[in-house]
Amino acid sequence: MQEETILMTQRLILRPWRETDAEALFEYASNPEVGPNAGWIPHTDISYSRAVIRTVLDRKGSFAIVPMQNNNEPIGSIAIVSGESKARGRLEAEGELGYWLGRPYWGKGIIPEAVQEVLRYGFEELGLHRIWCAYYDGNDRSRRVMEKCGFVYDHTNMQSFNPMLQESRIEHFTTMPYELWRKKNGNSF
Repeated sequence: MQEETILMTQRLILRPWRETDAEALFEYASNPEVGPNAGWIPHTDISYSRAVIRTVLDRKGSFAIVPMQNNNEPIGSIAIVSGESKARGRLEAEGELGYWLGRPYWGKGIIPEAVQEVLRYGFEELGLHRIWCAYYDGNDRSRRVMEKCGFVYDHTNMQSFNPMLQESRIEHFTTMPYELWRKKNGNSF
């Protein structure tokens, strides 16, 4: 079980995933419009969702997105993975952000709000120097979130292999250096 880091925004609680969230996770993650855009297969049943909570989502930096007015039920997920990853080209003091949201909540500004809080957490609490975020070619919703949040384009990987989907895709990488985030948030020293 991960530590109990809880983040809050004006409308959201970002909290650790719990096995009791399996039904809510299945409700949104079974939609074929959600998972493949983020790089994973749609969930097939509640037991699969429960296993994903135990093996993927229950880790430091992974948060269930819960609207404050939603009876503590998750509607999506956001995570920041930090530390070196040779496969992803990430250095020790860097992190990578990923997110998804249930279809009924698209277009309400929820993910940009969550991203801003996780950026703050990554820079101020984890001490990261740079945060990466990537999207697959054609995932315009994710691209727009990154643009709205101030990420800048860095590079494109034309043959990014996704083991979950067993295919290669075009993946675009964006970045938010600490100095840029600090400047955008009026935190200049």
